[in-house]
Amino acid sequence: MRILLTAFLFLVALTGFSQEPVNEKLQKSLLKTKEQKAKELAQKAPITSYRMITLDRDTTYVDTSLTIKKEYEYNYLRKDNFGLLPFLNEGQTYTTLYYGLNHFSPYPEFGYQGKHFNYLQPNQIKYYSVATPLSDLYFKTVMEQGQSLDAFFTVNPSEQFNFSVAYKGLRSLGKYINQLSSTGNFRFTTSYHTKNKRYFINAHYTGQDMLNGENGGITTPTDFENRDTDFKQRQRLEVYLTDATSFLKGKRIFFDHNFRINPTLGSNNLYVTHQFNYESKFFEYYQPTVTSTIGDQLVNRFGDSYFGRGINDQVHYNRMYNKVGAIYENTTLGRFQFFLDDFRYNYYYNTIIILQNQNIPSSINDKINDFGAQYEYQKNNWKGKLLYSNSITSQSLTSIDASLQYQLNAKNKFSFGYQNMNKLPDHLYNLHQSSYINYNWYNNFKNEKINTITATASTQWAEASLQISNYDNHLFFSDDSTVDRVQLISPKQYEKSIQYLSIKVNKEIKYWKLALDNTILYQKTEQEDDVLNVPKIVTRNTLYFSDYFFAKALYLQTGVTFNYYTKYYANGYNPVISDFFVQNDTKIGDFPNCDFFINARIRQCRIFLKAEHFNSAWAAYSRFYSAPDYPSRDFIVRFGLVWNFFQ
Repeated sequence: MRILLTAFLFLVALTGFSQEPVNEKLQKSLLKTKEQKAKELAQKAPITSYRMITLDRDTTYVDTSLTIKKEYEYNYLRKDNFGLLPFLNEGQTYTTLYYGLNHFSPYPEFGYQGKHFNYLQPNQIKYYSVATPLSDLYFKTVMEQGQSLDAFFTVNPSEQFNFSVAYKGLRSLGKYINQLSSTGNFRFTTSYHTKNKRYFINAHYTGQDMLNGENGGITTPTDFENRDTDFKQRQRLEVYLTDATSFLKGKRIFFDHNFRINPTLGSNNLYVTHQFNYESKFFEYYQPTVTSTIGDQLVNRFGDSYFGRGINDQVHYNRMYNKVGAIYENTTLGRFQFFLDDFRYNYYYNTIIILQNQNIPSSINDKINDFGAQYEYQKNNWKGKLLYSNSITSQSLTSIDASLQYQLNAKNKFSFGYQNMNKLPDHLYNLHQSSYINYNWYNNFKNEKINTITATASTQWAEASLQISNYDNHLFFSDDSTVDRVQLISPKQYEKSIQYLSIKVNKEIKYWKLALDNTILYQKTEQEDDVLNVPKIVTRNTLYFSDYFFAKALYLQTGVTFNYYTKYYANGYNPVISDFFVQNDTKIGDFPNCDFFINARIRQCRIFLKAEHFNSAWAAYSRFYSAPDYPSRDFIVRFGLVWNFFQ
């Protein structure tokens, strides 16, 4: 109640200055003058002058409105996280409920996917062009002793040149033992083009790190599920690991530029292009105390180890990517691009492990060269792209990616996509070294084969999307445990096919000042063995009220969000490799998660107040998990803001 009262007084204080006195004509004239100046400034620099540009050169504009989508995007990832189930503490990993969120690259990736949900990839970096300096400030409270902040600033010193600098930092102690999250994402971007627009370049630098306390989950789920008041303070619950941590650090230099050969832009144009990406990563799993104490029992959670204490597993990775191409552009026929790329990587440890039946090398590295072509067409209401690439070195690496979009009118759009990919295995599946004996492996897995068809309809009545996929040689981590409370996993390749189907529908119903926003996802898999497990139904329903107050100086939204997914065998989480593994012993789900929120907008400031999971007091604790052994979040009140500044 104290937090609610404080927030209300804060809103009143902010809006008080916007109320117009009734009898003071002088102040009215001053306000009118200010409004005229604001209109003049808006005419000089409309919102369309503040542009955000992706790597594919899709352009959007800065949006300071308050909509239900802003409520969904107000989280640690700063995007709609429908289909992702967060772990207990802010800044930890997520259980993937919606498998259609997974995106694949034909090139091998580092691995340790549980650490990469907040890791910004090159295609997630945006570039800017602004009429005046622009700032964006994000703040949100966390679970315990800390805060989450994302600060951003961009400016155009000239019409041709822009740079931006941003930092997102988080620190949260959490409610359970050994659950600290401390993360940082620094990014610097710059864009430049010549006055005659013959040369364009976008470049960025990122430095990112994620540190998490890894407690391995609770040791005795019945203590949590029985609602014993002795364990209402969550730090009283025993966990497997009291001092283990995982740490991921990455740095990247990236630039993408092109030059038009013909001096003036015409109906026929020829460009040369070049893209460069150099990235280094480092992962560490550190566990000073090896043996876990559960009551009066001693357990080695991850089996036997070479050392009795001070486990410190470290792996390094770097990659360099160059892509050189030429583009022929015709205003009638479209854009034709031909390219060659060079991909080199080095994934390495500092030791060689000699086992009785296998030697574990210290590194794997390779060089991959591709040849490819891309065709783009955009005219009237049609937009399409077709990409084909194939390796010209010894690796079997092919990719076909096609998309087609038709814009019927401003409110109705349809798109279709097809992807056929021959993907090299991620490095973690092929090589891993650890102080834990059973966590050492060296494999030579086959390429994964992925075929996907997608269709999306965004209409004035509803939005719907369909995905049909077929996976061959699917790679996953299996549960090899035979002893209770001992977690042993290893990589496996599923030789049979897996078919996946998903249908997602979104519809918002509005009446008066009320609205009901509904998102429903249906998923199904066809497989002979339970390898790819997903919940059949995932739903999010939000009933909310919105209106203006204080002479329209304050815009308010308040409502309730209902989240639900059906019970299923969710993947377990393993901190040694910071990734998920398939298990078929424990089901989670089939419980509602309800949030109450009050959001307000005053000019360019949006204020958020939320009572998260307020129904946890009467939820079924036996299904109240983010993953097996990892309870979901309890009731908590959190607040914060997003504030844009236009200088």
